[in-house]
Amino acid sequence: MAAPCRSQVVSLYKMLLRESTKFPSYNYRTYALRRVRDAFRENQTVQDPDLIQGLIQEGHRNLQIIQRQVVVGQLYATQKLIVE
Repeated sequence: MAAPCRSQVVSLYKMLLRESTKFPSYNYRTYALRRVRDAFRENQTVQDPDLIQGLIQEGHRNLQIIQRQVVVGQLYATQKLIVE
């Protein structure tokens, strides 16, 4: 059971990072990347299988939110910042 759980978590992490890089706005992009990394670091020591499943489900909900927000951000594009 440990291997499928780990592969699910790694796959979810990669999907969240990939989607977060699609934000057109630099500020949203860096915020989303930082939040994803921080959330996974914070929960890397969790051992309870039920809690892990709950966190995976929460991660999938957050992935859907990020995907929707990327689309909205692309609809209302703004001028690029100097940083970009």
